Amino acid sequence: MKTKDIAVLLSVILIVAMLVIPFPPWLLSFLIITNISLALLVLLTTMNVNEPLQFSIFPSLLLLLTLFRLGLNVSTTRSILSKGDAGGVVETFGTFVVGGNILVGLVVFFILIVIQFIVITKGAERVSEVAARFTLDAMPGKQMSIDADLNAGIISEHEARDRREKVSRESDFYGAMDGASKFVKGDAIAGIVIVIINLLFGILIGMVQQGLPIAEAATKYSMLTVGDGIVSQIPALLISTATGIVVTRAASEGNLGSDIAGQLFAYPKILYIASATIFLLGLTTPISNMITIPIAGALAAGGYSLGRIPESTEDPLALTAEEAEADEMKSPESVLDLLQMDPIEFEFGYGLIPLADVNQGGDLLDRVVMIRRQLALELGVVIPVVRIRDNIQLEPNEYLIKIKGDEVARGTLLLDHYLAMSPGAEDTIQGIDTIEPSFGLPAKWISEEVKEQAEIEGYTVVDPPSVVSTHLTEVLKSNAHLLIGRQETKDLIDHLQESYPILVEEVTPNPLTVGEVQKVLAKLLKENVSIRNLPMIFETLADYGKVTLDTDILAEYVRQALARQITKQYADDEPVLKVVTISGKVEKMIADSVQQTENGNYLAMDPGDSQKILEAAAAQIEELSQIQQTPIFLCSPAVRMYLRQLTERYFPQVPILSYNELEADVEVQSIGVVSV
Repeated sequence: MKTKDIAVLLSVILIVAMLVIPFPPWLLSFLIITNISLALLVLLTTMNVNEPLQFSIFPSLLLLLTLFRLGLNVSTTRSILSKGDAGGVVETFGTFVVGGNILVGLVVFFILIVIQFIVITKGAERVSEVAARFTLDAMPGKQMSIDADLNAGIISEHEARDRREKVSRESDFYGAMDGASKFVKGDAIAGIVIVIINLLFGILIGMVQQGLPIAEAATKYSMLTVGDGIVSQIPALLISTATGIVVTRAASEGNLGSDIAGQLFAYPKILYIASATIFLLGLTTPISNMITIPIAGALAAGGYSLGRIPESTEDPLALTAEEAEADEMKSPESVLDLLQMDPIEFEFGYGLIPLADVNQGGDLLDRVVMIRRQLALELGVVIPVVRIRDNIQLEPNEYLIKIKGDEVARGTLLLDHYLAMSPGAEDTIQGIDTIEPSFGLPAKWISEEVKEQAEIEGYTVVDPPSVVSTHLTEVLKSNAHLLIGRQETKDLIDHLQESYPILVEEVTPNPLTVGEVQKVLAKLLKENVSIRNLPMIFETLADYGKVTLDTDILAEYVRQALARQITKQYADDEPVLKVVTISGKVEKMIADSVQQTENGNYLAMDPGDSQKILEAAAAQIEELSQIQQTPIFLCSPAVRMYLRQLTERYFPQVPILSYNELEADVEVQSIGVVSV
């Protein structure tokens, strides 16, 4: 343990010791002065913090200081009642500070109690309650605002994480201050009770046990009681004031001294009015001019000196921001900022601004948040922040989606219409012909008047926000492999290492680097295989990573390890998995065309043979589309990877599975054969 940790522990032990062990008077005097010093230090600290969270330990510190002060009260009470002596500090406060007058001392003590209990503590308690309740109520709105700024690209993931943590800490802090203010209130009540006990029992002990006359006993113990009460209430008053300062500094931007100087003297002309008022007060009342004239002169001089400072017509904060921006543009590093590229961009014409404008009912930002959550659950990868911005170069109702600066999708929306997709029968409703952007199906834009009729006739009717969110979801799914780079892979590995440290150590950095792991994950995502089961993927890489470093082959091993997941993905809702098989002749043609090199294996097939296989596959896909059946190709594990290489350019959405990627209990039915 560090020295400061041991010091805190010893302080707590000292508090316990004061409650049970009699301390000598000289040690009590030392501890009393220490108590006053700590209270003064806390007060000065609260005056110099810019925001309450800079002194976030204050609630816990308040509890410890209160216990320390109460422990001192117990020790001084024991010393007063048993020895009639509580040290030189208590005696000094009882004689010198109050002038030896018991009544004056009691009045001063009770005035301190009233100030602390009625004014400061009561007000601080109320402010703490209101601040805690308002902070807790505003927490969801602040979180939504952070998410909106994150989705809009205004802030980064790191900044959003810091802001969320600050909101959480603010809520915890004000909740703790709400409870800590009760300590101050209880301390004031305890001070009154202790003074009454010292006074009554001290006189009784002096008369009964020490045989003192009642007047002498009253004088002796009243003096000690008043000194003890005042010496304990001064640090208590300082701590109460510090509590009030902390909970009332909600809208401040600097420390207390700078805020008072900057805001109280912000209007020099008001100082002239105050100066004239004080001067007239001295002229029209019996108050001596020797008192009022210097004060009025000081106010007037302050107004004159402050008035000579020229007032800026421009907002200093805005001016500072403009100057900083201008300096930044002149710096060489500003050119580097232009090279930064957003991973995902969603741009739209000015006619689609209501989609993203919350004030106009737009919920696009919230939909993007849900899309990122959905894809994290489905694909197991964290999609980067989507930068949303308007683009005047686009048509008013047009939008486009970019992945790493390249356009990958484009569409058109009519905000005052609905997109209706026919159930397959002849179109019987009037509308504007279009193509559904997500799946390329024929559709119509219909008005509000014919929406109900379309739904009755079995049309699928979708509102514009749902159209664009579905399109964005599908685009991100099909391009997820482009969004997972080495840095994103490293983040996934770090997250996995928290739960499976041994597994991660066995895979990376030896035998596989982060880049090689990233290639395997990208190959899986490219074929719409979720990587959420990262432990299973790493188990497979740990088994086969020492055998081969070919990422294509490793990806095939991982696919086979994820057989249950892949089977559920394609055969979850169907009792029988209907597939198109590959003939033995075609598989042999593919296997014979595989070329092995030092850099890996690749398919080098004769163009004529490739054309024949692709035409046969296209014929099978066409037949299945006519009966509305989703095509799935099934082949042997040895050629699956190469068949995918052959067909991915022409049929990227058609899944190609191997026999080893299906569970043994699934029923497979061949509804076609690719043969040449």
